Amino acid sequence: MTGDEKHEWAAASTIDVLWVLYDKVLNVTPATADDPDRDRFLLSKGHGPMAYYAVLAEKGFIDESILDDWTSWESPLGQHPDRVLVRGAEISSGSLGHGLPIAVGTAIGQRIAGSRGRTFVLVGDGELDEGSNHEAIAVAARLQVANLTAIVIDNQSAMYGWPGGIARRFAVEGWQTAEIDGRDHEAVFTALTAPHDRPYAVVAKIEKGY
Repeated sequence: MTGDEKHEWAAASTIDVLWVLYDKVLNVTPATADDPDRDRFLLSKGHGPMAYYAVLAEKGFIDESILDDWTSWESPLGQHPDRVLVRGAEISSGSLGHGLPIAVGTAIGQRIAGSRGRTFVLVGDGELDEGSNHEAIAVAARLQVANLTAIVIDNQSAMYGWPGGIARRFAVEGWQTAEIDGRDHEAVFTALTAPHDRPYAVVAKIEKGY
């Protein structure tokens, strides 16, 4: 897919995690995309959706034929995903700092409804600079939202950073955490299927430019 070169790396850094999620972890298929008990995946890092669209196409949520014309006037595939136009997309995203707070609310809603589903959200390290994420991290821990997993793509894009690293930022609030090589599919799978009884943050480190 071409036509969004300024955000090409935002997509390239997520492809491995997205593939493992949809291929081996998430309990959702095109046939169960409206099932109340499905797992929810929220792409907070929606400003680089090329990899997301490619995986949705490979898994049958959208037709592969529409990938070639993405971002064109008549295409449903924009430079930010639109949940109304893209089957399988749980939220319209791309505005930095929105995905994690929405994921906290989604996971709480699943718990209230008695759903067996889990919520996964993928965020970028740079967007964690947004204050709304700090509030979401604190609230999720205080309310013990154990059906929530946040995957942070760490490609060293954050402007400020955190003492002790990104995982530490979640851990001090009471999250369970893990750090992995974001290109190692086995490590990604192991981390995303690890048991946890509190909110869980997986930091996937990516070598920028690789």
